[in-house]
Amino acid sequence: MDRLPIEQYDKIHIRDLVVRCIIGIEPLERKEKQDVIINITLYTDIKKSAVTDNISDTVDYKKIKKRVLSFVENSSFYLLETLAEEIAKICLDDNCVKGASVVVDKPGALRFARSVAVEITRVKT
Repeated sequence: MDRLPIEQYDKIHIRDLVVRCIIGIEPLERKEKQDVIINITLYTDIKKSAVTDNISDTVDYKKIKKRVLSFVENSSFYLLETLAEEIAKICLDDNCVKGASVVVDKPGALRFARSVAVEITRVKT
């Protein structure tokens, strides 16, 4: 398949995945797990699977979700940026995924703000 610009691929969204992990630079943040909210967009081509109706011809998003949950629950990072990067790597491990956008929200990270979020997009090279 020819390499398309990422925005021309089909998209599969995993929305509002809530996970608890150690994240942050402050000493108190390093002691207790906190909620993070993860949103993932997987860029892929669903033409074949739409015809065959076969999971082996598309992204198994349940499998990716399980890998992300397991990884994040057992992680301990200082920065949202690092966590987002590692989640994107998990997504790109899937052969059907051509690119991934990852948004990691940290509710209550700043006073007077609902959350702080980092968003990245990575493309398979």
